[in-house]
Amino acid sequence: MNAEQEKVLRENIKQLIEVVKQKKENKTNKTLNEEKKLRKVIRDLVDYELKTLREASTPDNEPTPNKSTGINVLEDLLKKIIPVLETDYKLLTTDAEQRISFRSHVINAVIGALTPAEANNEAGDIAAADEEGSLEEAIDIDIGDADEDKFIDIRTDAEKSSEEEPEDPRDEFGVDGEDETGRNVAYNAFKKIESSVIDAYELLSNTEDQELFYDYLIANLKLYFDKFEDELSTQVEEPTNQAYQDAKAEESEMEGGAPEVGAGEELEIEL
Repeated sequence: MNAEQEKVLRENIKQLIEVVKQKKENKTNKTLNEEKKLRKVIRDLVDYELKTLREASTPDNEPTPNKSTGINVLEDLLKKIIPVLETDYKLLTTDAEQRISFRSHVINAVIGALTPAEANNEAGDIAAADEEGSLEEAIDIDIGDADEDKFIDIRTDAEKSSEEEPEDPRDEFGVDGEDETGRNVAYNAFKKIESSVIDAYELLSNTEDQELFYDYLIANLKLYFDKFEDELSTQVEEPTNQAYQDAKAEESEMEGGAPEVGAGEELEIEL
């Protein structure tokens, strides 16, 4: 092999090495790109799974609304008024009669507040139905009734006020036979929630929604009062057994020389 042939051979080998090296680099770059793509896919899958787990473990603060608008409106109302009623109800700890009175007065007041709203709705329906053909009957006025009372009161407003005893609004609010302390607390509590109850009911014009709202409101008030009463019940009888009772009896016999409280008297402990 002469020098010229050797030179050509070396050039060919050099070019071949470059081709092999280039192919190897291309293959390496392709592999790296594929690895990057695979890592991205895996990372996206992991992120999705973590997000799904977090959503599953997080409480649903916005549950799916009920099919009834009346129940949806009522649920929103209960969130506003139940904490108020619970706070005031649990102030009454002297005896159960106070809480029974509170409960009766609140429920009675809610019914009383919604009755005019129901009557107005019914009157509107009747008026719409009887608008034609009944106007003359509705305007049947007896002019003679205006002469029944011709007394003219000449007292000044100051004189009238001095002779009239101021009325306690809680008396009108009250239910006969119920505890007055419970009545007074119920009166204050109802004043806090009255407008919310009426406003919520007047949002509804559909008869079915109104009936559901009214029925479920009264039922839920009673159920929540039951719940509050259960939470206030602290008189839980301590469990015991025969072995404990026998041991206490022996202990009492061994301490027979202890001073007595007094004949026929009981020891009272004030807590």
